[in-house]
Amino acid sequence: MSPLQIRDIDACVFDAYGTLFDYASAAARCKDALGNDWQTLSDIWRRKQLEYTWLRSLMGRHADFWHVTGESLDYAMAAIKRNDPALRALLMQQYLSLDAYPDAVEALRRVKAGGIKVGILSNGSPTMLAAAVNTSGISAHVDALLSVEAVGIFKPHPSVYQTAVDRFSTTANRICFMSSNGWDAVGAAAFGFRAVWVNRFKMPPENLPGAPEAQIGSLADLPALLGVA
Repeated sequence: MSPLQIRDIDACVFDAYGTLFDYASAAARCKDALGNDWQTLSDIWRRKQLEYTWLRSLMGRHADFWHVTGESLDYAMAAIKRNDPALRALLMQQYLSLDAYPDAVEALRRVKAGGIKVGILSNGSPTMLAAAVNTSGISAHVDALLSVEAVGIFKPHPSVYQTAVDRFSTTANRICFMSSNGWDAVGAAAFGFRAVWVNRFKMPPENLPGAPEAQIGSLADLPALLGVA
């Protein structure tokens, strides 16, 4: 599926959660408190977080991602029958300093060193993104943090992807967009980006309009794909 290289781009734009940052690390750090429920809570939390972004967009009832993350956590804690305000507060705090995936820092460094602008385009609120970038060690390798809050609707709405076009003063076909979320990769491709699906979780392709130009299993494969290895 993947071409040998993607050329003629001005910027690489990355999704944040699941692509650069390990969203499961928040619950994983609370294993002692959660016990065997930590993975179940993490999975439900993430699923509801995404569902609520899509549903709020359809309903025309936008709230920022921090609020949605809290609502999703409340659902997940109810699902595992835990009523623990202190644990909830701890989990939310952990979400502000998620671990970067081991392949993320070096991939960003090499892309930027190759003369390509680097951005993050995320559902995350500006405060959430700044916190994650500053605590994960990737801030030196990122030129722009772009949040859906600029347009007030979540991905994969086309207006979200347009913010990257505007920020980098280029055209959609000169932006390479990376996401581990298949739905986000196809949304970006449908918009006109050179989309790369970072299929970390070995999922099947989405049956939606748009197809990524390339698929890789890790961000470690990205520099070679872009010709900056």
